[in-house]
Amino acid sequence: MTASSEPARSAGRAGPSGGAKTSAAATFALVFGVAGLLSVLTAILASVGLLLGIIGVILGIFGLRMSRRPGVTGRGVAIGGLVLSALAVVIGLALAAGISTFLNNEQAVDRLEKRVTDLRDKLD
Repeated sequence: MTASSEPARSAGRAGPSGGAKTSAAATFALVFGVAGLLSVLTAILASVGLLLGIIGVILGIFGLRMSRRPGVTGRGVAIGGLVLSALAVVIGLALAAGISTFLNNEQAVDRLEKRVTDLRDKLD
């Protein structure tokens, strides 16, 4: 059998040769970190991104713990997911704090209301 006709083994999976297996928690931490960061950056889905970031941080910690086991890889993936998830949480909290500060400032709300009224008058 030639090398080109052999079925390709998927990287990161434990095969018959006893290769290392990537931690599922680390992979999910990266996925949740990316999704959380993208959601927070849209500002409309900031609360969803904050929740995804928190889940990603938890999964990243589990992924780091699982990567210490023999035969399990994914430490770099877990660290990447942990960093992205933590960034999503920090940005989400900063955005929530900024919005709540803005809404508690009566002058800022009055200025926004005046601008909306002016724009509405221009459309009429």
